[in-house]
Amino acid sequence: MGGSRSQVNKPHKTRFASKASRHSHKIDKRSGRPEGSHRAAIKGARNARVQRSKAIRDQKRAALLKEKRTSSGSSSPPRVIVLCGLSSSANVRPLAEDLLTNAAGGDEKLTSSTVASPTYKLRTTVLQAPYGDLVSCMELAKVADLLAFVVSANSLCNNDSSSLIDEFGEQCLSVFRAMGLPSTAVLIRDLPSDTKSRQELKKAVVSFVSPELPEDSKFYPAETKEDLHTFMRLFKEQHLSSPHWRNQRPYVMSDEACIKPGESMGLCTVLVSGYLRTHNLSVNQLVHVSGAGDFQLGQIDVLKDPFPISERKNSDVMDSDDNQIQIVDTFVPDPLNQEPLLVENIPDPLAGEQTWPTEAEMEEAYENNKQRKVVKRKLPRGTSEYQAAWIVDDTDDEGDDSEDDNPDGAGMVIDEKDHSEHDSDSSDVDAASHFTEKFDQETIGGTEIGDDENLTKEQIEAEIKKIKESNADDEEFPDEVDTPLDVPARKRFAKYRGLKSFRTSSWDPKESLPPEYARIFAFDNFTRTQKLVLAKTAELDEGSSKDCARIGSYVMLHVKNVPTDVASKLCDPSRRSPVVVSGLLQHESKISVLHFSIKKHDSYEAPIRSKETLIFNVGFRQFTARPLFSSDNINCNKHKMERFLHHGRFSIASVYAPISFPPASLIVLKNRDGEQPAVAAVGSMKSVDPDQVILKKIVLTGYPQRVSKLKAIVRYMFHNPEDVRWFKPVELWSKHGRRGRIKETVGTHGSMKCLFNTSVQQHDTVCMSLFKRAFPKWPEQLYQI
Repeated sequence: MGGSRSQVNKPHKTRFASKASRHSHKIDKRSGRPEGSHRAAIKGARNARVQRSKAIRDQKRAALLKEKRTSSGSSSPPRVIVLCGLSSSANVRPLAEDLLTNAAGGDEKLTSSTVASPTYKLRTTVLQAPYGDLVSCMELAKVADLLAFVVSANSLCNNDSSSLIDEFGEQCLSVFRAMGLPSTAVLIRDLPSDTKSRQELKKAVVSFVSPELPEDSKFYPAETKEDLHTFMRLFKEQHLSSPHWRNQRPYVMSDEACIKPGESMGLCTVLVSGYLRTHNLSVNQLVHVSGAGDFQLGQIDVLKDPFPISERKNSDVMDSDDNQIQIVDTFVPDPLNQEPLLVENIPDPLAGEQTWPTEAEMEEAYENNKQRKVVKRKLPRGTSEYQAAWIVDDTDDEGDDSEDDNPDGAGMVIDEKDHSEHDSDSSDVDAASHFTEKFDQETIGGTEIGDDENLTKEQIEAEIKKIKESNADDEEFPDEVDTPLDVPARKRFAKYRGLKSFRTSSWDPKESLPPEYARIFAFDNFTRTQKLVLAKTAELDEGSSKDCARIGSYVMLHVKNVPTDVASKLCDPSRRSPVVVSGLLQHESKISVLHFSIKKHDSYEAPIRSKETLIFNVGFRQFTARPLFSSDNINCNKHKMERFLHHGRFSIASVYAPISFPPASLIVLKNRDGEQPAVAAVGSMKSVDPDQVILKKIVLTGYPQRVSKLKAIVRYMFHNPEDVRWFKPVELWSKHGRRGRIKETVGTHGSMKCLFNTSVQQHDTVCMSLFKRAFPKWPEQLYQI
């Protein structure tokens, strides 16, 4: 072996160059002087980058300091802890009492779920999520600053790890993850007093529960006062995170809600008292009451803080009739600046009418009148033109005369034929329209289930079985439709058209819109509108407006014009969750077409059809909708409608609903008779776009009767020659990958001769794709309360 063979490069020859030649590239050839500004420009660019980085760093530091002051300062609202048991063995009530007693620092009797602790210099609200009530658990999780899951270690002592998180606990965890988790923690109860066993059980609980929660979740034992003291001390210093959709809007979680009679019959004012969180709230702003709808504010009263950390004398307190309620400030809306409550656009029935004829129509009418005057008519002597216009010809007598004059009767045969065809066409159109409506209901996924009160148990089971069979057929043979025998295909499928390419062919989004589109709103540029709306919210927080309540203040909201029956349900003492009043951004009360990215929940086995009534939970909102499902095409501006929501893949759900700015989570619930609503699907909001084209596709199938190389006679796709001629321009395709077209009709029973690009096999199936635009269904009732 030889020595090391390291690579030796040829030495650079700059050692022989002079100093002037080495700096020749820095000299300006025109002036002959060195470029002194080059190094200065480089140095200036570097200073600019340093200054920009410093400005960004200062902005982040200021935002973090402001968030810390608003979340943990003396003027910040109480931190909300929601205790959620993951199994039936986890008893939440004694833990909530222990936490409140420990935070209050005494043994006095507690009268509220909110306490102010001078020991921790913190105000805390402890709420209990009712086990088994999924809707109430969701409403409490929406307002939680810390979602504390409670588990019992007794199940591990009994070697039964499956009872640590039962079926309801797993359902809650999956829903909370889809909705957006705030800061989370796990409180472990029923730990033994032995130190060694205590540590082993805690490790076992952590190893079992930690895969279901985020990585930053903390585990705390919650058995003794020392454990609760440690938890409260760390909770006070913890940086809390919350879902992004909640950080965009101000909201008030009610400590108390009552009804004030209104001036109008059937309407009243709901008074909601609580702490204002996240943002400032303007009295001119619209608000949303969860589950009830959107309303205007009649007044905002800023009250004295009922749970101060340290008592201070307040000289700004106004006189009040009640000693317990002391009003600090009052905001009244400005009629000129208050945002109107617009939900639907009022359509103008004459918007599409032509009120004045054009010049071309006037010329056409003049020519028709001129030709009509040329026709000679037998009139009585002395009859004027005005009188002649009112003389009605006796067609029956003329017809009889013409039959006598024309023995062949050729002209009358044509007229009778025309009239008979017109009459038959009108009857056929009526029958076709009736059949079209029936067919549309069937192709969506089975017939609609009727009223349960009018159906027997056997009929309901038969309907459910039919829906499940339709779902299975849709998965195996998607979009395939049989051509009806009693109605011509050119009339039954008159609204459908063929497309050369689903991806590249054009489709006008303004063509043949339904009447519901006259009631909705649209944006020229939705992204730009969202930026402007969020900028106005930021200006409201930074400015010192005279008509807005500050974040962290204790307020009483006067929500006016609420229906009395809705208000009675909101203020019902048996209500398990507090009333949440959230401020709406601009335009969020108006209805448009919203699109959601949606996926069927793993625990839901029943089929979900398009246009089926479902309950949508979007942010603080909860409303009913009838979504239209479609595929999510990234490289195409058209989306194919899906008759069912299938397992294992994401789809697009399009609904008529109030506008909401993304990001926003989506939880879809399905009502069940006598039971709690089931979680049907989860997802998130995607866009607001009424111009998004959703196409319903049907496939007509035929079968080769005789095959000769590239030619084939196909039957059973149509049943008469007129339909073959009508659909002749549409391209054909086969399930074995052939492409072709209709050449001519064969016979009188709808057979046709087709020409393909390659040879056709006898067992192949010939298909024709037809499309029409589909729209979601307008909900009968938007809110359930």
